[in-house]
Amino acid sequence: MSTQRRSDGGLPRQVSRLPGRAPVEEDWPGANEAKSEKLRGRSMQRRASQRGYQLRHSAYGYALIDPARKPVDGRSNLSLDEVEALLDRPPGR
Repeated sequence: MSTQRRSDGGLPRQVSRLPGRAPVEEDWPGANEAKSEKLRGRSMQRRASQRGYQLRHSAYGYALIDPARKPVDGRSNLSLDEVEALLDRPPGR
């Protein structure tokens, strides 16, 4: 074991890649859009739970589930815009 210390006392700045993987290209606009979508989904999830619904997501899209465990409007392929429109409707419609 070496007793040498770095002069700045920190970890090496070089980050090694995992074997067999290509370097990851950073895509800032894509990352921003993904973060925005994630935050909007969580906001819709909070709004749905306040109304007594559960928001679920799958490969097909989003679904609002009512307390009787049935999809609202019988759909499980909603976009976030459609979920928002359903949540904006007055209760009982």
